[in-house]
This record gives sequence, structure tokens and C-alpha cells, in this order.
Amino acid sequence: MTMVNLPLADVILDSLNDGLYVCDRERRILYWSKSAERITGWTTKDVVGHRCMDNILCHEDKDGRRLCDKKFCPLYRCMVTDRVSTSPLIVFGQTKTGSRVPMAVSVAPLHDAHGQVVGGIETFQDFSETYANLESAKRIQTLSLEHDLPKDSRVSFATFYLPFDMIGGDYFAIRQLDADHYGFFLADVMGRGVAAALHTMHLSSLWSRHSQALSRPAKFARLLNRDLCKVVKDESFATAICGILNAAQRTVRIVSAGGPPIVVMRSDGRTEQMEAQGLPFGMIADADYDESEFASASGDSLLMFTDGAVEIHDAAGRMLGAEGLIGILNALGYPKNSIVIEPLQEALLNFSNGIRLDDDLTLLEVRFS
Repeated sequence: MTMVNLPLADVILDSLNDGLYVCDRERRILYWSKSAERITGWTTKDVVGHRCMDNILCHEDKDGRRLCDKKFCPLYRCMVTDRVSTSPLIVFGQTKTGSRVPMAVSVAPLHDAHGQVVGGIETFQDFSETYANLESAKRIQTLSLEHDLPKDSRVSFATFYLPFDMIGGDYFAIRQLDADHYGFFLADVMGRGVAAALHTMHLSSLWSRHSQALSRPAKFARLLNRDLCKVVKDESFATAICGILNAAQRTVRIVSAGGPPIVVMRSDGRTEQMEAQGLPFGMIADADYDESEFASASGDSLLMFTDGAVEIHDAAGRMLGAEGLIGILNALGYPKNSIVIEPLQEALLNFSNGIRLDDDLTLLEVRFS
């Protein structure tokens, strides 16, 4: 068939370098482009009339989790939320030979004449070369987030980290300062992606330089802020919370640089939010910071988190907030049960009106024995 006899839309779509397919609300594939064939090896005959999870693409995310479950599938999410993806998602699609290829995926809902969502469209491109570079960056960043702690029968730490993409803009660190004292630091760099990840490496170097100053958290905050202001000018660089924990006395002194509150889960079931005030790092070089102190008891848990865990909005525009996060964790059995990041991520996504979570998700937990 000559090109002049093909519908113009087909000519245009088949000329795209990106793969493209269209599905109905049940995710049955209705259209499969030539570039989709080229990237995956699956032909139009192989896939049209089938669903993408029917041993075809069988998408997995960057962490190896299958996405064809309704709750995590980007194509499904765009149809139920009626929203277009604002940035590409990194997924792995299965080729006809059975191998997996990293793809940068974008999704959008399709509407009928009455504005009702009747299907979805997904475009994707081979992301192999860029993915290899991001994997190298991820390995380097992961090394900066590894903190081996000695066994301590009085207190234990746990960290949970899910970057928005391969690499993220959250940074956390824990260090034993002496036999009884532990310093901790949790920061959320403005923005996300490669630029934010590079800034976390700078935070890592400043942590190594100044962490011993955490015996006086306000001093640590001033030193860190002063050095960060040499890198950024007149703009917020990072929100954060830092402090020192006395394992013998079960006391905690904290400084906030605009970060969310610490949530204290008391052993009797009560919950308290420990607020502290302070400017985000990177705004004013000579900014001052004040310390707050509170006491804990045997069986208490402390939970710290970055904005990505609470600044999540539902379809009505309501923000989850710290209380909403606590409610979700309680429904998952916390604090009696340990945090499991995948059910938490799923619950946060169910609350949201998004195709995916919009920010890095990081939590730091302290439990007193």
C-alpha cells in the first residue's frame, strides 16, 4: 500500500521515533505503531486485541516490581485520574525475545466526544544508554547513604528510601558520636533528578566534615547552612531536620531547617508531633537556629520523613499531612508492625490523584527498646 492511500494519522504516528500504542479502558491494545514494533519486536498482529500484560510488555519498574497490577500501572493511573504524566517514567518492557529494555514512558487519557475517558495512550523510547549512566550515578549515591551502625540494645534505626527516579534529592545520615550519643540528619534538596542528586553528594561531604558538631545541633545547622550558602545564592537549598539522641537517657535534641515535624509514637498508643522552627538551608548565610528537646520512653518510636511523604494531594486538593500519614501507617499495623515500604507506597498512591508519587519518599525511624 502506498503512503498516499494510508490515513494521514497513521502516516504521522508511524513516522514517530517513539513507540506508541493506544488501549481501551480494559487496557486492550487497539493500535500499535511501527516504532513500537522496532523497539520491542512485537508486531501489530502479535499485540492488537491483547492487553499489554498478556505476556507482551509486562512492565516492571526500576526496582523490579511488576506494574501490571492496577494500582501501579501508569496507563491505568492516567485513566482513573484523568491526568497526563508530567515527566517520563522509567520502566522495563519485555521484548518478543524475552529480554527487557529500559524505556522512558509517558501516558495520557483519551476522551470521547462527551469528555469521558475511554482509553489511554502510551509513548515510549529506548532508554538504554541514559539508563546505564543513571545506574552508575545511583551506585555512587547509594554509597553516600550507607551508614553502618554498631549494635545497641537500647535503640535501633531503620531507613526507607524510594527516589522519584533512579536517583533522588533526599539525603539521610546517622552516626554514633560516642558510647551514648547518635547524631542524625535528614534533608530534602529542592527539585529532583540529576541536579538534586548532585547536591546530595555535596551534603554528604558536609556531613563528613561537620557531623561531630552534632553534639550541639544548632552549631551543626549553622555550619552546614554557612557552607551551603557558598554554593547557592539567595534561594532555598534544602529543608532538613537534624539532631542528637541520647540512648542512655532517651532524650532527643533537634533543630529544624523547615522540615516536617518528628512524630513520636508513644508506647501507650498516643501520638505527638514535635515541631521546631527554622529557615531552610541555603537562604541566609548567618541564619540562626534554635534547639528543641523532648524525652522518650521505653517502647517509643520516633519517625522522621521528607516532604514527599506528606505533601500529597487527593482529587479534592486536600493534602495528606503528617496526621494523614500517621493514619495510613496505623492502618498498616504500625508501630506494632515494622514499616514495609511497598504497602506504604501503594496506600499513598491510592490517596493521591496522581499517576505516580511526585517526590522522593524517605523515612527515618528510631525505636527505643
